[in-house]
Amino acid sequence: MLVYRDFAVRGEDRVYRAGPVLELAAHSQSLVSRLRTVALPHVRRLAGLLDETTNLIVRAGDTARFIVSVECRQALRVGSREGMVFPAHRTTAGLLLLGDLSDEELEEVYAPERYRDRPADRPDLTRLRTELKRLRRSGFAVNKERSERGLVAVGVPVRGRDGTALAGLSVSMPSVRYDPKRLRSLVATLEAAAHAVEEELADQH
Repeated sequence: MLVYRDFAVRGEDRVYRAGPVLELAAHSQSLVSRLRTVALPHVRRLAGLLDETTNLIVRAGDTARFIVSVECRQALRVGSREGMVFPAHRTTAGLLLLGDLSDEELEEVYAPERYRDRPADRPDLTRLRTELKRLRRSGFAVNKERSERGLVAVGVPVRGRDGTALAGLSVSMPSVRYDPKRLRSLVATLEAAAHAVEEELADQH
């Protein structure tokens, strides 16, 4: 049960270790903690530049966890999601991180036994795979009211030195302010910030 809830992970040596949930503790020296520390100033700068709420999200099992969320100054804005957890397949960054998984890993995340008590929460994997394939080609994700009505989010991955997607960097806005003509510009701005985070993380090694 602890493994299913991501409090623990079992390695190939059959030894249980702290899972993604415990790694989110503020005092942890885990990758998640370092990600938050490194990304925070970049997320703040991005929120000021775009004047929209900006987030950094990690995946823990089938959930997306907001580890940084900086609100913009506009009166009509998306509120902070910091500390909140959503189904990964319903968030921009969650989709990007799921897209980094192999078919076998995706099957493991959404294994039917994990949803025995909540079968309606399990996504259609055929449809999800099709969507993830499209996201891999584009390199970014757009979420139009998928997680919440009246909200649009655009996101890009933050990758480690080996190319693995570590987190998702996204900007969220009221749908009335979303302009598809600005999408390329938004993606380029997000990618520049993501690359800055990646470089700083790499410098720490």
